[in-house]
Amino acid sequence: MIPDHFSEIATAIQLALAPVFLLTAIAGMLGVMAGRLSRIIDRGRFLTEGGRTAVASDSDVVEAELHILEKRRHFTSVAITAFTIAALLVCLVITTLFLEVMFSVPLQWAIGLLFSSATLVLVIGLTFFLREVHLATTTIRIRKPQLKP
Repeated sequence: MIPDHFSEIATAIQLALAPVFLLTAIAGMLGVMAGRLSRIIDRGRFLTEGGRTAVASDSDVVEAELHILEKRRHFTSVAITAFTIAALLVCLVITTLFLEVMFSVPLQWAIGLLFSSATLVLVIGLTFFLREVHLATTTIRIRKPQLKP
């Protein structure tokens, strides 16, 4: 009986490997999003704390950029929240896999529901990530340096 139980635990470990790799990917996305959020906040602080000398004609430009930065911050925040929830759900999938084996309780429905939920929340996070990237790339200003003749 003991060898069968070890075999079942080994099988559970094998089944848990795919969700663990998914966790690694989610962690990578969380790192990317945290970096983007940091850059957005730094740019907003730069504009609001007088890091740039704003003349009266520039104030509309600064206000427009701050508005866009706020939208980007919101999208990034939602994406981070979604990725974090997805990671928690994947952790619950792994835990449920082991509980199923350890206590010989049929939890396939819970595993399926948790994994489907994690995937759905991951899609939501990726959608907000894509929206933030699109907003960033459509509003970027790359200026040519003025050459003196």
